[in-house]
Order: sequence, then C-alpha cells, then structure tokens
Amino acid sequence: MSDQNVRNAGFTPSGITAGSLASSLMSQEARASGGGVPSGGPTSTLQELGAKGTTHSSGYTSSGISGGSRASDSMSKEATSHGGGVPRGGTTSTVQSISMGGKGGRR
Repeated sequence: MSDQNVRNAGFTPSGITAGSLASSLMSQEARASGGGVPSGGPTSTLQELGAKGTTHSSGYTSSGISGGSRASDSMSKEATSHGGGVPRGGTTSTVQSISMGGKGGRR
C-alpha cells in the first residue's frame, strides 16, 4: 500500500503530477531552499521511491519504519543531525507520512 500512496500523492514513474500534493511539496521545498529542491530532501526522496516503486522495500511501511532498512538509516542520520529527534516536516517524517497516505505534515 505504501507504494500506491506515494503514487497517489503524485510521485510517479513519469515525474511529479501537476496539481498534486507532490507538486505542492516540491514548490514549498524549492521556495524554502532558495529555488531548488535539495538532493536527499523529502521531494527528491519521495520522487525516487515513487519512480521505482520501492517505498515499502526501502523500509517505509504501513506499520512504521523497518529496522535495519534504508529508512532506518536515514532516520538515524536525521535524528543525529537534529540533536536526537526527527523534526516534523523533515525527510523521514514527510516520507513516512505520505507512504501511509497522509499529507506529510504540510498544509
């Protein structure tokens, strides 16, 4: 289900769908970073997973993040860089939220 949720949000094998949650997230992220979407951020991570259909196998599952997975490694690095916690709106929380059918902590 997580791969379908990512596609439903607009992250597809053919790119980001116009007018979707994905395009809104991409626009917000580009504005916040001065005009570009940073590598490793929520938009680029979700687009990679949506294009390949590898959300679940990367460790972002409907029951949470799988131990020992790419998602777990990313979460650990993000938490370390933020003093021990994963920030709301960060890469890990956004990708996990959207993979579960949410809006990624964005409005």
